[in-house]
Amino acid sequence: MVGGNDSAQLSIVISGQPAIVLTCYQKVTYSPPVEEVFRGLADPSRRLLLDALFERDGQTLGELQAHLPGMSRFGVMKHLGVLEAAGLITTKKVGREKFHYLNPVPIQQVADRWISKYAQPFTRALSDLKHSLELEAMEKPVHVYTVYIRATPERVWEGITNGEITRRYFHDTTFVAELRPGAPLEYRQPDGQAAVTGEILEVDAPRLLSYTWRALYDPEMAAEPFSRVTWELTPMGETTKVELRHDQFESAGPTYQSISQGWAPLLNSLKSLIETGEPLAF
Repeated sequence: MVGGNDSAQLSIVISGQPAIVLTCYQKVTYSPPVEEVFRGLADPSRRLLLDALFERDGQTLGELQAHLPGMSRFGVMKHLGVLEAAGLITTKKVGREKFHYLNPVPIQQVADRWISKYAQPFTRALSDLKHSLELEAMEKPVHVYTVYIRATPERVWEGITNGEITRRYFHDTTFVAELRPGAPLEYRQPDGQAAVTGEILEVDAPRLLSYTWRALYDPEMAAEPFSRVTWELTPMGETTKVELRHDQFESAGPTYQSISQGWAPLLNSLKSLIETGEPLAF
């Protein structure tokens, strides 16, 4: 079970909503090291690559090299390696191609710990770095997020699938599902109504969980087809790498746009809850 600890807190405004309280508890891990995040952002060529992915996510090496015409393919690869080591981008191989995606989680973690207490109104552009993906980036739009949690995969798995725990960080909703392919799934609100519904697609505890997703709390989103959510947990010593992929959107419509501002805070809240015993207060 998740234990409790005292933690320092600070406020931040996210997506134009009222201020929320974010943890500054010192035992929260910043993996990869926060120095790598600053190093990744320090170079103008790397910032240009991030800007290119902000404009159109899911680009290949060749497409990104076109943004730096004076630089060799090897030079662009080295810059992308630095960004990936910092957790600022993630990659996914599709056939022989490798696609690169922005990962806003490390930037939001920096904002949560330091920047927000000095400049709350100006951090939204950083923490929402991933919100503007375009449909033509791939066949269908996709969101990919990565966060590192100092815990075993088993404990992180419990945080994802135990309804008593999800209620503490997932907007007060309870995860309800039998963990087998074909079983129905709900994120259930306190009044018993389903906020999200879906079906379990694949289960390999504590490594992989995949399910369909349809939000019911908004009429426009409820009218859209199901999309897909996939959690992938990879042990890395005392830390677990958590990759969340939300894809199979029919278009960059209301669900896709809403999701772009939703997963990063939830992942950070899950991380805070597991590592400190306290979720972030939305």
